[in-house]
Amino acid sequence: MTSKLPVTVDSTVRRLAVLSLIGQTVLVVTGGAVRLTASGLGCPTWPRCTDVSLVNTPEMGIHGFIEFGNRLLTFALAAIAVLMLVYLWNLRKERRDLFLLALGLLASIPAQAVIGGITVLTQLNPWVVGLHFLVSMALVVIATLLVNRVYGRTGRFPAVGLPALPGAARPVMAAVALFSAVAVTLGVVVTGAGPHAGDADAPRNGLDWDLFSHIHAVPAYLVTAGALFGVFLVFRDRIQGPFRTAVLLLLGVTVLQAAIGFTQYYNGIPALLVGAHMLGAALLMSAATNAADIARFSPAK
Repeated sequence: MTSKLPVTVDSTVRRLAVLSLIGQTVLVVTGGAVRLTASGLGCPTWPRCTDVSLVNTPEMGIHGFIEFGNRLLTFALAAIAVLMLVYLWNLRKERRDLFLLALGLLASIPAQAVIGGITVLTQLNPWVVGLHFLVSMALVVIATLLVNRVYGRTGRFPAVGLPALPGAARPVMAAVALFSAVAVTLGVVVTGAGPHAGDADAPRNGLDWDLFSHIHAVPAYLVTAGALFGVFLVFRDRIQGPFRTAVLLLLGVTVLQAAIGFTQYYNGIPALLVGAHMLGAALLMSAATNAADIARFSPAK
């Protein structure tokens, strides 16, 4: 049976890696839809949707459909992760890096499902909801690393040599990735203090929303500064290749995320913009991880 599985990283493995990254990002969006449509308790129990049904029922209306749809996406992601491990089986020793990343994705998905269950059973406790979101961010990071490895951009088996970068590039991009994670974490705290609880009766964390919004902005400013510095290095040294693409993408995502953040702050935190900001958080974590990963494996000048 294993003789039919690939012995090199082929197009199927690459497609599965990309699907994993897309799927993890979509999961963030559907999770946001659950919260922003007040469907957090659309399925009022776990692991079943109701006490007597594994799935949502027509009587539960749109809220049950949205919540159960988000749960179903987890199973789709698990299936992709299993397929990835199967296709990497013959490479599990030679490409242990890929196998472990894929295994991490698979192992984290049931953990994420359990945290989601605890979220429901605790009636949408904002700290548990926040943990649920942060695990999704971690999965986006893992999936991004997996995509980079299967395409040979980074890791011990590069498909092409990366151009040399200035010595400052690696620590600055590592700092950008760190501050991106801090900004996202503080954003979770802000959301836990805000009005979008996922259900009308769900508790809030009791913190000052306006104060933490300003604290949340500090690492975001540092991310922007780091992205601008990366772009400066690219144009100053006329750097081509993956790093150039990575920092330009990072700057674009950072500027877009900042624009959404400022717009929602000054317009009463509309649900649609909050959802866009959640998507932006996933894109930011992916872009920052990508830039830091490429800088890490690029030789220094």
